[in-house]
Amino acid sequence: QVQLVESGGGLVQVGGSLRLSCVASGRTFSRYAMGWFRQVPGKEREFVASISWSGGSTNFADSVKGRFTISRDNAKNTVYLQMNSLKPEDAAVYYCAARGGSISFLTYSSAGAYEYWGQGTQVTVSS
Repeated sequence: QVQLVESGGGLVQVGGSLRLSCVASGRTFSRYAMGWFRQVPGKEREFVASISWSGGSTNFADSVKGRFTISRDNAKNTVYLQMNSLKPEDAAVYYCAARGGSISFLTYSSAGAYEYWGQGTQVTVSS
């Protein structure tokens, strides 16, 4: 079992930046591929970014490429989502997700591929 706790959300102006963190506990974090998703009311959960458990591979949704980066610190059991040049359409609840048993270089963009989820952190972008 893996527990995930997100933090770092909040209110930011258009063009601003936020860094989300997700701390994992319970199992061997370093062997889990990690992902970030987001959801707004009335819509399905949307893929944002993912990183392999080795940290060597990353993948991003087209809507955030060039603005968001994902990274991990396995020594701290933490994955980060750095969000720059934020837009109103980036406003959502952001969720961290973990998948075990993956190959070191693989990333996953489907929500169904992930076993564990955090409770989410709200990001609000004001214009």
